[in-house]
Amino acid sequence: MVVYTYTVSVTTGDMFFAGTCDSVYITLIGTNSQSDKKRLDKLGPDFTRGSTHQYKIHCKERLGDILLIRLEKVNGSYRGDDWFCSKLDCDGEKSYFPSYRWVTGKECLELREGTAKKPNEDKLDILKEHRQKELDIRRSLFGWTTYKEGVLKCVDIRDPCKLPPEISFSFTKSTEFVFTRATAQMELKLLEWQDCTDSWTSMKQIEKFFYVNKTDTSVYVQRKWKEDDFFGYQYLNGTNPIMIQKCKQIPSNFPVTNCMVSGFLDKSSSLQKEMEKGNIFLVDYQLLDDIPANTIHGRTQYISAPLCLLYKDTHNKLKPIAIQLKQTADPENPIFLPNDKEEDWLLAKIFVRSADFNLFEVVTHLLRTHLLAEVFCMATLRHLASVHPLYKLLIPHMRYTLQINIMARKTLVNKGGLFDKALSIGGIGMYKVLQKAQESITYSSLCLPDDIKARGVEGIPNYYYRDDGLKLWAVINSFVQSLLKYYYPNDSDVLEDTELQGWINDIFCEGFLQREESGIPNSFSTVNELSKFLTMVIFTCSVQHSAVNSGQFDFYGWMPNASPTMQRPPPTKKGETTMEDILQSIANVSSTVDNLAAVWLLSTTSSDFIKLGDYPEKRFTEEYPQKMIAQFQADLKKIDDEIVHRIEDQEIGYTYMRPSLTENSVAI
Repeated sequence: MVVYTYTVSVTTGDMFFAGTCDSVYITLIGTNSQSDKKRLDKLGPDFTRGSTHQYKIHCKERLGDILLIRLEKVNGSYRGDDWFCSKLDCDGEKSYFPSYRWVTGKECLELREGTAKKPNEDKLDILKEHRQKELDIRRSLFGWTTYKEGVLKCVDIRDPCKLPPEISFSFTKSTEFVFTRATAQMELKLLEWQDCTDSWTSMKQIEKFFYVNKTDTSVYVQRKWKEDDFFGYQYLNGTNPIMIQKCKQIPSNFPVTNCMVSGFLDKSSSLQKEMEKGNIFLVDYQLLDDIPANTIHGRTQYISAPLCLLYKDTHNKLKPIAIQLKQTADPENPIFLPNDKEEDWLLAKIFVRSADFNLFEVVTHLLRTHLLAEVFCMATLRHLASVHPLYKLLIPHMRYTLQINIMARKTLVNKGGLFDKALSIGGIGMYKVLQKAQESITYSSLCLPDDIKARGVEGIPNYYYRDDGLKLWAVINSFVQSLLKYYYPNDSDVLEDTELQGWINDIFCEGFLQREESGIPNSFSTVNELSKFLTMVIFTCSVQHSAVNSGQFDFYGWMPNASPTMQRPPPTKKGETTMEDILQSIANVSSTVDNLAAVWLLSTTSSDFIKLGDYPEKRFTEEYPQKMIAQFQADLKKIDDEIVHRIEDQEIGYTYMRPSLTENSVAI
């Protein structure tokens, strides 16, 4: 006899191939009892893409509060038909069960009611067991492995096809990515150049190569790349805007004197006075010192570890005033100056830009966004249950990260990959730089407000990376604090959250290799500590990655602006460089082609791009976090509008941190 009838709404995802023709069975599990297993079936197709269908579940008794919904898919064919279940509602809006998972094969999926709960808030054994079982399964799927000694650990999966489908690329992303990679050189019309190992014969020849694919910014770069003020501009608003720091004292291994540079300073001033005013800045590529250079097509390449001194002039232009191409002061390691022979000065700047490109790709881009995002993603999957409020907050910012990194290890940083084909640092050198950078990375350097202060660059005008970044840091932090206020009203709530403490300890141990000097915490004691760290995680996975990745084709499309490798050693004398020497020094044709295709691919946006602050998967079910998300989106829209207004009058607009153009995660 039927005592009570429950109405269940089942929603299928809206992506390609989300629907299924297989049979799906449901069981409702409540505080008092559970229903019989029932096949979900109605007239016509049930689980079509983007559909929501209602079903009546008749029970012999009231089940109490519905805690879990069990779904079982039975293959209708030999291979089965995967199904993406987005969510279920039970009795209207009373109980909401987020899923956002693929159900594959003959699989049983238990979904929990969506109200966010910390571990100590689960009082029923059935919920505690469900929570622990989920984490046990995740830890078995996502194990850590050491890819290279001395470098942060990564997921122990080498084939992206082995990833669970909800962690993998969507069909749209996969199709576009494969197509884009396979056709990159074709679309750039580079095929005829691909196997040419000759050096470029002239800048005119490079221009012919360059004209095929370009952006407004890359054209601007091609026009301005030789100019000193544009050289300085790139340290503020190019792809690597985290290197520049205020110079309070000239390094002992970089013996620049006032006599050398006084002609480039204000007439009534001196080098010491300008340092005291805060107008002298330094960029030091010490991490590249003693790194073995690559060999490309049997030819030894060269990488320098330069020091570059810059001056902010009375027109607020940042210009280089001295360059030394090696770390050790020596008569055969001259300090190049703007009034040297034009070709000498240009080649010195080219060596600096090449070093900057190599360090950028390995440290700024790979280590400080991709690899860190993978660590955060792994810890989240291994330690935070789906019902945990911080899992709901963080997982959208980890979309596609594991797959893109696995693919990078297979195609970019592996033996015979891009680093071996095109970069002077090569694969072996890359790992040595990663090891050195791992030893020097600090928590404060990952937190933008702290980093800006530590580098002494608060006062440089027209530093849009800093200005936009600080605004975005503030609104992300405000959003995080608003959620923590709701879920962690007291510091004791942080201390008692065992999943959270396991999460941060995993990050400390596996990501930062237990280096206490990094400043990374291994536990949290207060809400404020947690708030800052979560802000850093979200900022790194979204804003920081966009800032350093999105402009790669813009700034590197014109190869001489950032030669991926150098074919000749740094000059040891002044006055002898010719344009022929420059052409023989920069990357040859094939290295240029390989690198250009890669940066074009990395700068391409997928059609299933999700912008910062958009959460199409409704993981938070309570009203309060929904309001906070809406406020976060409004704050981001305001910043976006401000950036749009600012760039209207700029010759070259800085847009890499526009919220509407910033992806929610490291997905490319």
